[in-house]
Amino acid sequence: MLIVQKYGGTSVANIDRIKAVAGRVAKTARQGHKVLVVVSAMSGETDKLINLAHQASSNPREREMDLLLSSGERVTSALTAMAVEEQGFKAMAFTGRQMGIITDTVHTKARIEKITGERAKKALDDGYVVVVAGFQGITEAEDVTTLGRGGSDLSAVAIAGALNADLCEIYTDVDGVYTTDPNIVPEARKLDKISYEEMLELASLGAKVLQTRSVEFAMKYEVPVVVRSSFNDNPGTLVTKEDEEMEKVVVSGVAYDKNQAKLTVMGVPDKPGIAARLFKGIAGSNIVVDMIVQNISSDGKSTDISFTVPKTESKKALRLTEDIARELGAGGVDLREDITKISVVGVGMRTHSGIAAQMFETLAKHGINIMTISTSEIKVSCLIDLKYTELAVRVLHEVFGLAYRIAK
Repeated sequence: MLIVQKYGGTSVANIDRIKAVAGRVAKTARQGHKVLVVVSAMSGETDKLINLAHQASSNPREREMDLLLSSGERVTSALTAMAVEEQGFKAMAFTGRQMGIITDTVHTKARIEKITGERAKKALDDGYVVVVAGFQGITEAEDVTTLGRGGSDLSAVAIAGALNADLCEIYTDVDGVYTTDPNIVPEARKLDKISYEEMLELASLGAKVLQTRSVEFAMKYEVPVVVRSSFNDNPGTLVTKEDEEMEKVVVSGVAYDKNQAKLTVMGVPDKPGIAARLFKGIAGSNIVVDMIVQNISSDGKSTDISFTVPKTESKKALRLTEDIARELGAGGVDLREDITKISVVGVGMRTHSGIAAQMFETLAKHGINIMTISTSEIKVSCLIDLKYTELAVRVLHEVFGLAYRIAK
């Protein structure tokens, strides 16, 4: 079997942890498997590099930021390869470029276009453990790019897909995917398995176990993914195709996302093309818009449009939206950052009604006001005040019985 293993920053936080990872890799290799390892930067290293960049420049260019930030994973990959060799196996470290990870030209959040992987395939065939620096790639013009926060997950899943790996193991500091954040609800249960769709929703809604784009890639190429801890040998959570057993569970998890900001454009002229102009301008700056609500115009002349963006891009989005609002003749723009998106997710929602009503009733019972609602086939999301986050998570987790059943 070809097994791809990814180790996050806490798993390679120092030399002792890197040696522990090397021991786990060697154990897998001794079982006769080919092993390709993807590593993140050592814990805290990326933030350290970002701080250095902002000490050097008040507005560092994104191209140079990518070159700088990619160095963290390169350090870890070389050290990990050395540690694996100490375990008695041949090992070879690769950068994103050497792995043949070709991306588009959007710096700091590039998208993978293709992976050649020829050198890695040959090294694996020659009996080497291959260690790849995650989070990075290279453009056709040979500029270094990075894949955004959590990009090493994407590196691992994409490489597993490109090399037709039998399994992709994502090692982190938690035992798997839980029904909600155990830091808020100690009774939260680890799921034995979860569908790609559910995991995608949970990842996009704030669960930090897997990067959203890595789940998209896994679902598209049907890469079997196991999320497990690098600190113990407990079985993890299998992320896989939906089956009938999963549909019996109405709600699989409760997620929350505090990294949300809500922008409201007031007094927008109520005529065709206005919304298109607004969101085209925002998309042009590579800002991802999530929830969108347009109020019904009572006078037929103007309306309000609210939408959410990542809090990290709220100031940039505000400046851009204010410029567009002036062009459109809108009344003004309001920004709120003291909000949380709270969501319930489950493939069983397709065949069970009343989940949204139960969610709204539960929040109302505890005095939690809902600002905005968004739904899909398998999720219901609400924007609420930030101060009610933990209360909302606890009461929803309880009302849907997630703490008391054996999760599958």
